[in-house]
Amino acid sequence: MMAAPAFDAGAAHPQIGAMCGRIIQASDPIRLAILDGLDVRGHRLDNFPRRYNGAPSQEILVIRENRKTGERTLEPLCWGLIPYWCRDKKGGRRPINAMAETVHDKPMFRDAYARRRCIVPVDGFFEWKAIKGTKAKQPFVIAMKDGSPFGLAGVWENWKNPAGEWVRTFAIIVTDANELVGQIHDRMPVILHRVDYERWLSAEPDPRDLLRPFGSEALRMWPVSTRVNKPENDDPSVLDEVAAEAKQTA
Repeated sequence: MMAAPAFDAGAAHPQIGAMCGRIIQASDPIRLAILDGLDVRGHRLDNFPRRYNGAPSQEILVIRENRKTGERTLEPLCWGLIPYWCRDKKGGRRPINAMAETVHDKPMFRDAYARRRCIVPVDGFFEWKAIKGTKAKQPFVIAMKDGSPFGLAGVWENWKNPAGEWVRTFAIIVTDANELVGQIHDRMPVILHRVDYERWLSAEPDPRDLLRPFGSEALRMWPVSTRVNKPENDDPSVLDEVAAEAKQTA
């Protein structure tokens, strides 16, 4: 797979905390591929970097199913969706998120939603809380209490660039925040229940009932340093807990 074309600054790093703009893939790829029993084959992942601060425009590991063969693979796709019909030589605006309420009928996403759904296996994701009286935002990590990887609902696309090379991209679907995440933000990515992984990857054209907020009971959330605001800060220390709303240096 050829790498996606370079993003412009606005497309690559949207406003921090806009929806879901950072993810964690720190587990071994084999653990991400298994994802509670899914039979997934990994491609060319021996030297794939672990991401503690995965950001838009980067290649992120995604689980897809070949509708013809039924084979499931864990492969790197570029975060920021380019629809197959895009005629912009630079790939257009490349949204990183799709709204659960409109993904089924919005032209940018509807064909991918019906035919090319995927799972983004993560160890956690980040959201930002506005701090009253300042422009600053406090980042938080949201992850499972038991530390296990989990799957986010996504859609993916194939786009042919002007050089004739295929570029595979994806977007993460977001929905209303649950009670826990709602303390800091009004939206969160769609976390799929384990029993729904197979159905989400299936040929069913509209599994819209799966696009609902995940319950708070299995999740934990903690504040981290604003170092995470810069994608180049991609090391385990960005996950260290700090005092909430404390002044942090990037």
